[in-house]
Amino acid sequence: MQTTENRTERMDCSHFIDGSYVQSGNGKTFENTNPATEELLGNVAEGGTEEVDQAVRAARKALKGEWGNMPLKKRSNIIRKIGDLILERQDELARLESLDTGKPIWLSKSVDIDRAANNFYFFADYMTTVGTEAYQQDDIAIHYAVRKPVGVVGLINPWNLPLFLMTWKLAPALAAGNTAVMKPSEVTPITATILAQICKDAGVPDGVVNVVHGFGETGAALTSHDNVDAIAFTGETVTGSTIMKAAAPTLKKLSFELGGKNPNVIFADADMEDVIETTIRSSFINQGEVCLCGSRIYVERPVYDEFLERFTAKTKELVVGDPFDPNTNVGALVSEEHYNKVLSYLDIAKEENGTFLTGGKAAEGFDKGYFVEPTIITGLGKDSRCVREEIFGPVVTVIPFDTEEEVLEQVNDTHYGLSASVWTGNVKRATRFSGQIEAGIVWVNTWFLRDLRTPFGGMKHSGVGREGGAHSFDFYSELTNITLKM
Repeated sequence: MQTTENRTERMDCSHFIDGSYVQSGNGKTFENTNPATEELLGNVAEGGTEEVDQAVRAARKALKGEWGNMPLKKRSNIIRKIGDLILERQDELARLESLDTGKPIWLSKSVDIDRAANNFYFFADYMTTVGTEAYQQDDIAIHYAVRKPVGVVGLINPWNLPLFLMTWKLAPALAAGNTAVMKPSEVTPITATILAQICKDAGVPDGVVNVVHGFGETGAALTSHDNVDAIAFTGETVTGSTIMKAAAPTLKKLSFELGGKNPNVIFADADMEDVIETTIRSSFINQGEVCLCGSRIYVERPVYDEFLERFTAKTKELVVGDPFDPNTNVGALVSEEHYNKVLSYLDIAKEENGTFLTGGKAAEGFDKGYFVEPTIITGLGKDSRCVREEIFGPVVTVIPFDTEEEVLEQVNDTHYGLSASVWTGNVKRATRFSGQIEAGIVWVNTWFLRDLRTPFGGMKHSGVGREGGAHSFDFYSELTNITLKM
C-alpha cells in the first residue's frame, strides 16, 4: 500500500494474507479510480479461488495458534490498540476514504474514522464483561454454558462506509476470538487494506486478519468455502440472496444487513425546526449513500406546504463540490455505474410525472466526476418505482397524508424493513405508531442516533439477524452446554 499527501499519487492495493501483502498468483489487477476526478488512484490485486483458499488456510491455522489460546485481557488490549492506531492515522485514513468514495473530507474524519475506532474501543471493553448461563437442577446436576469462537468468518463489505462498516464486523469477530477473511468492495479497497496492517501493528498475530480483493467471483469463493464457518455481509438485497444460496450447502451462520427504503413520517405536531435540520441530514448526508437514509418522506397535510417550502429552501443551500473543500456538503457518487443508476431513476420520475422541487439532474460545473444535485420529488403515487425502489443517492420523495392509519399502511407497504423515523410531540402516538412499523430500527424525533449495545438489523428483505453488543457476540460465538451430574 503506497500512500502520500499528494492526492494524485498512486495507491496500489495488494491482498493481505498471513501477515504480509501479496499479489495474486496470476498477477491480475484492476483499476481503482477517484470518483470526484475520474483519475486513477492505483491498481488493485484481483483475487480468486486460490487467494481465498490461502487466506482461509492462514486464518484456520491462526485460530489454533497463539490467538486461540490468548488470555482474554491481552486480546482486549490488542483490540483497544487497534482503535488507538486508527485515531493516530485519522487524517490519513479520512483523506484516503474521501479519495476512494467521493464523500466530503469532514464527514470521513468526523464520522467514518471516529466511529471505526470506537467500534474497537466498545468491543474491547464489552468482551471482558460477557458471561454465560448456569442453572442448578435441584440436587441432580449443574448446567453451564461455555462460549467459543465460531471459527473463521468471512466479512464482506459495501462501498458507502468502507472502514466504518468493516470495523463494525471485525471488532466483535476478533473480540469473540475468531479469525477473519475480509473482502472489501472492489470500488473502495484502500482503507480495508490499511486496516489489516494496523491490526498487525497492534499485535494481532499473523493469519488472524486477512484481506482478499476482487469481484463477485472472489466473494463467491469465500461464501462457498468449506472451511469458512460464518459470513457477515452488508450490501444490497440481491447479493444477500446469492450469498445465502452459496452458503447453504455448508450451513454457515449468516448475518445480513441489506437494503432499505426508509420512511420518515412527520406529524403536524412535530418540532419543525428539528425536523428540517435532521431531515436534511437523513436525506442527503454521504450523497444519500447510506442504507439508513430516509428517502420516503411522509408529511401530515396541515404542515405539508410549510415543510416543503422550508425543506426546499434548505436543500438549495447545500453545496455540491470537491470532497476536499471544507464548504462542500455533498460530494461525488462512488462510481460511474452508480451515478448512471441514480440518473436513471430521475428519468423514471419524469416519466411518472413527478415534480422536481430541486435537482433532477447531474450537478453543473464539473468537467469530470460523478456529481448529482440533491433532489426533492413530489407528485408521485405510492406505486411509483422511485417511491418503492432503493435509489441510494441524493434523491427523496415527499408525499402528504391525512390519517395515521393511511400513512402506516404506506410505510409498511414495502419489501424493505430496515429503519424508520417518526416525528411527533405526542408521546402516546410515538409509542403506538412506532410499535406498528415493520422495521428493525425506529427513531423518534431523531435519526442515526446509535448505542452500540442495542440490536441493529432489518426485517423482510432488509436483513437477517441482529448486530450490536450481545447480539454480535451471539453471532460470532457458539455456546456449548455442559451438564455436570452431582
